Amino acid sequence: MSREFPIGLTPPDWLVRNLRPEHAPVNKAAVARAALALALPLAIGLATGYPAYGALASMGALSGVIGDTADAYRMRILNIAVPQLFGAVGVTLGTLVYGHGWYAVAAVTAVALLSGMISTIGAVASVSGLLLLLNCVVGAGLPLPHPWWLAPALMTGGGLLVLLLALLAWPLRSGVPERAAVAATYRAVAALLTVSGTDRTEEYEDARRTVTQSLNQAYDLILARRARHHGRSRELTRLLAQLNAITTVVEAAPAAHLAGLPLPPRVPEAAEHLARAVETGCTGPMALDLPLPTTETARAVDHALRHTAEVVTAPDVDPRGIDDRLGRPAALGIRTARAIRNVTLSANSWRYGLRLAVCIGIAQALVSLIPVPRSYWVALTITFVMKPDFGSVFSRALLRALGTVAGLVIAAVVLAEVPLGWWDVPVMLILAPLIPALTPRGYGYQTAAITPVILLLSDILNHQGTALLLPRLTDSLLGCAIALTAGYLLWPESWRTRVGAGLADAVADTAAYVETAFDPAASPAARARMRRRLYRDLSVLRTEFQRALTEPPPTGRRAAAWWPLVVAVERIIDATTAARVRVKHGAPPPSPAEITQVVRQLRELSEGVRDAVTLTPVRTDLTGPAGSVLEPLRQEVAAARSIASPH
Repeated sequence: MSREFPIGLTPPDWLVRNLRPEHAPVNKAAVARAALALALPLAIGLATGYPAYGALASMGALSGVIGDTADAYRMRILNIAVPQLFGAVGVTLGTLVYGHGWYAVAAVTAVALLSGMISTIGAVASVSGLLLLLNCVVGAGLPLPHPWWLAPALMTGGGLLVLLLALLAWPLRSGVPERAAVAATYRAVAALLTVSGTDRTEEYEDARRTVTQSLNQAYDLILARRARHHGRSRELTRLLAQLNAITTVVEAAPAAHLAGLPLPPRVPEAAEHLARAVETGCTGPMALDLPLPTTETARAVDHALRHTAEVVTAPDVDPRGIDDRLGRPAALGIRTARAIRNVTLSANSWRYGLRLAVCIGIAQALVSLIPVPRSYWVALTITFVMKPDFGSVFSRALLRALGTVAGLVIAAVVLAEVPLGWWDVPVMLILAPLIPALTPRGYGYQTAAITPVILLLSDILNHQGTALLLPRLTDSLLGCAIALTAGYLLWPESWRTRVGAGLADAVADTAAYVETAFDPAASPAARARMRRRLYRDLSVLRTEFQRALTEPPPTGRRAAAWWPLVVAVERIIDATTAARVRVKHGAPPPSPAEITQVVRQLRELSEGVRDAVTLTPVRTDLTGPAGSVLEPLRQEVAAARSIASPH
């Protein structure tokens, strides 16, 4: 018989959320690259009689493995090569100030400020800022071989080895990742159509979110490449046209779901058939085995699938007729200048940069005043914990501490039982693949995988064996404590719900979407672009909420209270899209008065969310013709306004 926890022993929700592993597929190719990229430099170093040089190159390869997250080959160049350049600058600066006391403290603190500001630009800039500071801390805290350029060259070479391994198949598989991403979107849409119209509401919402994430990824891959091709690439133009085409099916799905009638199995099967055609690059006539549509929503789905089939099988697409839906990215130089301007003038970038600089400055000053073995580990811990785009500072500090303890158990066995020398190579072949294999599970798992690898490389450099274990634990816990105190508790924004303003913006944007959806002057492309941006913004907002839910009260409790409204906003967008699709396929359009009433209610809700600390029920008075296409939308808006916080 199962025994329940007493109330006092039940773990809090925020702790359970932090410790729950994420479910994500393992990239087998990345696992193989990690094993080879970290073990090969060690083998070369041992063979040439310079094991320390091999260890430094493996450290550089480790940073490349951490950044090896992209599917498209051109994106891999940015994700791995650009951060390596910043890392080389960082280790060079650190080497120049090594042993210079308070000058070193000031220099590393200044680099921390710059690193924090850079990290707010985007994903590649974030990893670049991370490596800039990490390598600067290593250079300033660890005696590296001379001349000054040797350590940067070895570490950069190790990172570029990862890039070389990642690009080996490019001549044979050029364009395959982009095609696979578009095909994956089509399969996600097929899954959405399978549950549309059924009573499996939770499955439908999960499928719709999967479609949003898949569209985001596919658009990002293709538009990132197209920014350099400026529409001249025939392959990219076709893929972009195919993505735009499937969005018409995505828009028809909410109407089919609200109709309450499951779609015939041949409908999602047709979407699967189209996915295979995208994946293989098939062109030519394609006959879809679709049932005869008898309702407005069935006609909408049928029309959308047939239009998509025409686009998928078209051998040529005119680039001038393709709309990017999210807007074509500007040229690289323009985006770089814009990013520098935004970072320089952004209060958010300065705020984060100062938080990171304060924490690093405290750590560097502390280890300068108090003798701490391997003192650079304190600043390294803070650098990882304080990353703004990697999750909550609180949860990362907690997971960092737990992951370090778990990793030290593995490291203790390795350092105690494995003799220095050639045995390090097979051990690295076993430990290195754990990093890309466990990283998708969560930050704690990643830390547990990285810790024994770092200690093995440190032992090759310093020959201290198990004496490294206790300093590593002490320094990691000290770094977590500094990050929690100076980077979290002392900043008032850490204790406020940071998602209220974003949610208010989403509600206001939804009101604008309702207006645009039924505006005769608005083009279909403008409606589609607005809808895509709304779902992308809500996807980001969901991520912010999930981070807030991992924090202790009051932040986690307030985020949990606001969570139902995020779901309600998504349902409002779905209901708006469904109404628009029904009007397009024969339903009477709503009157301007109905639209104005719904828009006013949404804007009042947005203002209330922006001003409120916690949600409270709000009365709503939404009336209109019972048979109107806006009736489901009115119900969703009324439900959103009546949501209350669970107090």
